[in-house]
Amino acid sequence: MNVDADLFNRINALSREEEALYAKAGDGSGLDGDDVARLEEIKVQLDQVYDLLHQRQGRRDAGQDPAGAHIRAADVVEDYKQ
Repeated sequence: MNVDADLFNRINALSREEEALYAKAGDGSGLDGDDVARLEEIKVQLDQVYDLLHQRQGRRDAGQDPAGAHIRAADVVEDYKQ
């Protein structure tokens, strides 16, 4: 199993779902409360997966095992400065 490939697949799936929600909003009907909540969840999950990929690459670059990387809590990744 290739963990990085699985993470990229997860990113792609979340991005497709995000795009579908934006397309739904773009038809003029907007989004209901559940859709807005899901969009926020997707954004957090994307941040978490990207963070995990960066951790894994950082560990590789430092000569460490990328398997030591772990998904961080939403409040941690959401507080990063862009």
